[in-house]
Amino acid sequence: MATRKKATPKPVPCPDCDGKGETSETVRVGARKGRATDDRQGALCLACLGTGEASADGA
Repeated sequence: MATRKKATPKPVPCPDCDGKGETSETVRVGARKGRATDDRQGALCLACLGTGEASADGA
């Protein structure tokens, strides 16, 4: 009989971006007060650097 291949575990999704690799940030306007608008813009997730997978060291 042939030996069975071990299944590789699925990577754990990043808790900050839910595995998407990017987060959304509120757009702010104005030089001094930085008034928040209703608009949103996408930003790269800094916890996983856009991979969508949680880091192995948990940091």
